[in-house]
Amino acid sequence: MSTEPQQTDAPEQTEQRRRGLEMMSKVYGWEMSDGPGDFFAHTADQVFGEVWSREGLSVRDRRLVLLGALAQAGQIDVAEIQAGAALANGELTPEQLEEISLFLCYYVGWPLGTKMHFMFGDVIGKHRKKQEK
Repeated sequence: MSTEPQQTDAPEQTEQRRRGLEMMSKVYGWEMSDGPGDFFAHTADQVFGEVWSREGLSVRDRRLVLLGALAQAGQIDVAEIQAGAALANGELTPEQLEEISLFLCYYVGWPLGTKMHFMFGDVIGKHRKKQEK
C-alpha cells in the first residue's frame, strides 16, 4: 500500500470557485460540479461567486430582476430555466409566475409578455406533474 499522495490533474479549488459553485447549486436547484475552461471559470467565479453572492438582494430578488431582463431580451429559453428553478426552490409560486407574466406584458410589450406567460404555463405544468410523483 503506497503512502505517497495521489496526484490529480484538477487544480485546487479557490474560495471564489467554491462560493461560485455553491451559489450555482443554490440558484439552479441541483448540485453543480466544477467544469473546464475559461467560460466556465468566469461563470462560476464572477457571475455566481461574486455577483449572485453579493449582499443586498436575495436569490429570489435577483431572479425576479433577471426574469424581467430576460423577458425584455426575448430570452425565453433561459427564462424557462430560471422559472423552473424558482418553483423547485420555493422562491415563487405558480400564481406568482402567472402574475409576473401579466405584469411584464405592460412593461416589455404584450408579445414578449405573452411568450413568457405560455412558457410559465409549461413550466408550471411540469412542476405540478413532478410534485404528483
